Amino acid sequence: MAEKGIIPVKLSLTEGDFYTLWAPLWREGGNEWQAFLGAGDDLYVFNSPEELLVYIESEEKHDLSSHPEWQKFNSGDAARVVPSTNGELDIVGAPALLADRPSYANVKTISRVFAVMRSLGNVTASSPVMVFFSSHSVLGNVDRGPDHYAGPNGLSEWTAIGRAVVPNWNGVVDALDEAITIKEVSSLFVEDAATRIAEAQAATEAAREAEEQVAKEEAEKIDPYDNSPWAVAGIDPVKISIDGRTVYTLRTYLNGQPVFLGKFGEIYTFNSQKSLLRWLVEHDDHDLARASTWSDLMLGINAGETQVQVHEDNVYSFNGLVKDINTSVDAVDTKQMARAYELMADTADWADDDSMNSYFLANPRMQDYISYMLGGSDTSGYVPHAPFNDHSEGWRELEEMLIKRFSKF
Repeated sequence: MAEKGIIPVKLSLTEGDFYTLWAPLWREGGNEWQAFLGAGDDLYVFNSPEELLVYIESEEKHDLSSHPEWQKFNSGDAARVVPSTNGELDIVGAPALLADRPSYANVKTISRVFAVMRSLGNVTASSPVMVFFSSHSVLGNVDRGPDHYAGPNGLSEWTAIGRAVVPNWNGVVDALDEAITIKEVSSLFVEDAATRIAEAQAATEAAREAEEQVAKEEAEKIDPYDNSPWAVAGIDPVKISIDGRTVYTLRTYLNGQPVFLGKFGEIYTFNSQKSLLRWLVEHDDHDLARASTWSDLMLGINAGETQVQVHEDNVYSFNGLVKDINTSVDAVDTKQMARAYELMADTADWADDDSMNSYFLANPRMQDYISYMLGGSDTSGYVPHAPFNDHSEGWRELEEMLIKRFSKF
């Protein structure tokens, strides 16, 4: 067992379940020590964690009070006397585990039982216990873990442990039954101890649930896309829904400027994610190829390990905007319009043409309308009013400029 300090344990012996405190091996003053709760030659056990708590809160002296970790242990809440699952040791039932296969759980449980049994034997100077362990060296191999029994000789060695335990175990357990002292405490304080233990356990559980909730919320803040090959490369798949169709392409930013999958102002677009990946495997003559991370991204694509992932920030929908613009100012989803306009501006910047600028010079009211809708300050006091058909037609012209840049549509 890897426990350190002072830990509560539950010992299942012939007469039932008993609770005590165990201090596994520790080093002090150049010597090694181990101990259980007790005084002198007596090892104290209790019928319940509540009785154990009542005792250690009394002024009665015991050997563990001189342990270097005692003050730290005894400053804990009332639930400090309640064993964890690993601290619940079915000593009487140990042979049954050896009759089963050497699973992870069985090997670990037997290892913990043997560790406490050895310690009990040494602390109480119980000859039957000490002789049993010293006479069967095969028992020590359980501390090597489950993997030790996974080899070709593992099952036979596990069986050898069972052959050593079965005929001797009753005698060992009887020796421990004789070595313990069932300590009695005043029943007046047991009910209060039970209440305080329950409250401490409830508080611990509430704290654990709160920590799990915080951890869950933090995990939810982490965007899975951030760990994708696309995010690592800084090159994003883009999904565009416009004029009743949907196309896919790629985009990155180099030195703050947008760069699309394409060449000479033409954006290479695809009607499915699979067709986009197939094209990338067979072609490398495009502007994105000059990105320093492109070759790394292509390693995964060529190996068939990288699939298209479109982050919600890279989804652009133009659907319904022309109709909404023609209806009223309030009918327009300005967030949708802003993102659509962002995409159109990016494509124009990448293509290095002034078609959008020329359009707005020729149609200043359309520029005022977009500035007003997107919260711009330079609208020269302009406020849109019905009819809005000029604005809807103007927006449609901007969409057509974008579509003309697509290789396939």
